[in-house]
Amino acid sequence: MLSDADVAALYDLMNPWDPDRFPSDAFYDRLVLAADSVLDVGCGTGSMLRTARESGHRGRLVGIDPDRAALDRARRCADVEWVLGTAADAAAWDGEFELATMVSHAFQCLVGDEELRASLTAVRTALRDGGRFAFETRHPQARAWEDWSSADTGDASEVVDPSGRVLRSAHHVESVVGDVVTFTETTSDLDGAVLRVDRTSLRFLDVPDLADFLHGSGFAIESQYGDWHGGPVTAASREIVTIARRV
Repeated sequence: MLSDADVAALYDLMNPWDPDRFPSDAFYDRLVLAADSVLDVGCGTGSMLRTARESGHRGRLVGIDPDRAALDRARRCADVEWVLGTAADAAAWDGEFELATMVSHAFQCLVGDEELRASLTAVRTALRDGGRFAFETRHPQARAWEDWSSADTGDASEVVDPSGRVLRSAHHVESVVGDVVTFTETTSDLDGAVLRVDRTSLRFLDVPDLADFLHGSGFAIESQYGDWHGGPVTAASREIVTIARRV
């Protein structure tokens, strides 16, 4: 079986943060390095903030996440503040940050209406007047979940864990109910022995519904893109990349 700590380590192996390779990482890297104080909501293992610190950021960097094992891994970087908590817990800070982020589609983990409203209100509280909130969500029109299925459709990946063992990860969509997609991720060894099954639900908000939640929580949309290069949201966009400002 795989422990939570094992999963956190595998996440870093399968999802390296590299602004030189990935346009999404470069997009956030520029924003973070330009801000004097940053709150990363759903920071996971802390790769983005750790990279910013290594790149010379000298301001305040804080990451918050409910996953204790991921935070344990993040805490290897001692000159960033790491806090155990949910997005709604960001309300503990009052006007302390210039920038808040939710990267790697973490925003989609906010599934229920009340959870969304409470989280957005808390992030707004943590920002100073005029502070910005940057995040992305997959555009529902692209129906990305149709590419998430079991090994027979090719949506499976292999990784070598720190012990040298080859592990295989595959996804299976269980349900699509309204704008919420629930799927499982199964990790197994090469002999097919199942080591862990994780279940996740993600919400796919379209542009108008996303705007309603933001405006209702005290944000104005400063800019919105359909790709990581600053292109507009179009009928072909797979992403909704948003920078919202506290008003």
